[in-house]
Amino acid sequence: MNSSIVSIGLSNPGTPIPQAEIARFMKLAHQLDETDSRKLGIFYRMSGINFRHSALEDFDKLLIEDFSFFPKNEQLLPFPGTKARMEVFRRTAPGLAASASISCLDQTGVAAKSLTHLILVSCTGMVAPGVELELMAKLGLEDEVERYCVHFMGCYAAFTGLKLADKILRAEPEAKVLVVSVELCTLHFQKDYTEDNILANSLFGDGAAAALVMNSEKGLKINSYLSQVFREGEQDMAWGIGDFGFEMRLSKYIPALLDKGIRELKDVFEKKFRLSQIQNFAIHPGGKQILQKVQEAFELGPEVNFHAMQVLKQFGNMSSATILFVLERMMKDPLVEGEILSMGFGPGLTLETMHLIKQ
Repeated sequence: MNSSIVSIGLSNPGTPIPQAEIARFMKLAHQLDETDSRKLGIFYRMSGINFRHSALEDFDKLLIEDFSFFPKNEQLLPFPGTKARMEVFRRTAPGLAASASISCLDQTGVAAKSLTHLILVSCTGMVAPGVELELMAKLGLEDEVERYCVHFMGCYAAFTGLKLADKILRAEPEAKVLVVSVELCTLHFQKDYTEDNILANSLFGDGAAAALVMNSEKGLKINSYLSQVFREGEQDMAWGIGDFGFEMRLSKYIPALLDKGIRELKDVFEKKFRLSQIQNFAIHPGGKQILQKVQEAFELGPEVNFHAMQVLKQFGNMSSATILFVLERMMKDPLVEGEILSMGFGPGLTLETMHLIKQ
């Protein structure tokens, strides 16, 4: 018997916000003239994203005086600092994580009190005592549950959480591990009209996902995994703490760097995963161009990205939680059978790959 992802629960804050409404807010926030407003609108329409969710309520407000987080003036001054953003994370993240966790456990009938380990994943907020402690209280977990936190690793961090769960189960076969990713990316909207900020502001949304990992003959069996760092792209994707939230460096060259790196690693993938025999791929939808470039690098048809594209369209990029949204869809799709190669990317430029088998 192997460790398996036996269920995945999902959660998002608020109601879906149309991408066009977020674009309207950004035009106001950046104080763009007519020409730049038109360019930004086109950029947002080409993103492949229709909706996103946010823990903040301001992005679809029609009137400035209705803002509840940002200042009620066109300049958005004084612009909210990191402390104010982390306060929203502290208030919002535990409930969102609990909602995803309850959904995950309800699908299996596994009692929360039987969980032995809890792994919290997030790169968009940190607080101590942490979200994981509040989550334990909300779920009614025993105080002796072992807990681990995976912070600030970016979009690939759910893979780190799942690998840690697998290693725990190799050491303790009777363990029941809950991996919970909660990301409030929209807290970190940046006002400066730069290329990095334009791209980040157009992509990211908020969400949480929980995966129950245990030894089982059902679900997605964790077969093997591989990590790789593309040093050439070390400065093209980065994540730091600034005075006004967390700041992302997100270069337009990332899709091309991933394309080049994956092509160079094809022989490694073939040896490790028997790549030529795999029909199903679960790629982290970091953006429409990233999905297209990865598909082309593997010389595959666009149908392999169907579920990833649907997640991107409905939710945007929710950092580490996003890949669990894709895997949840694939678990429920009867047309997806057998082996799945899943991939995620993040700062470094880091590539995480996991070989799963749908049982």
